[in-house]
Amino acid sequence: MATRAHSIHQAAWDVAAAVCDPEIPVLTIADLGILRSVEMSSAGKPAVQVTITPTYSGCPAMEAIRDDILAAFARAGWPDVEVATVLSPAWTTDWMSAAGRAKLEEYGIAAPSGQSRAGGHSGPVRLALQVKCPQCRSLNTKEITRFGSTSCKALYVCQDCKEPFDYFKVL
Repeated sequence: MATRAHSIHQAAWDVAAAVCDPEIPVLTIADLGILRSVEMSSAGKPAVQVTITPTYSGCPAMEAIRDDILAAFARAGWPDVEVATVLSPAWTTDWMSAAGRAKLEEYGIAAPSGQSRAGGHSGPVRLALQVKCPQCRSLNTKEITRFGSTSCKALYVCQDCKEPFDYFKVL
């Protein structure tokens, strides 16, 4: 019985984990680390409860992500699903998977470099790391604007290959 419950739970997790981010469609919500939990319910609640955390509290993609989760579960035969958005603890780029970071690079977006300060780290003054160009791998890059195509990205240009690119900021 426990094995069956585990396999049903894993199947539900897999459905949610396969939902793509609407702003960066090569990433799933699991790659991004915004998928927090998938729980099977007890009596009187929806069959599945999915918990997600936005990359930042005003992220406009969260409604689309919620709708995509509900649609994915409906296609998989689970029409009774509740999606909850939680803001605490705040999302951090530390939650992104290694596969997600690699997918960003392949897509032409520089992945976050370094770790966030989300844990309240104290100690020496942190230095900004140079951002590597996802096209030619050069470190000879320059920030053009702190806010790029979305609030969680900055716009950079490579001084060597001259290509502009987004950098997913460390948050």
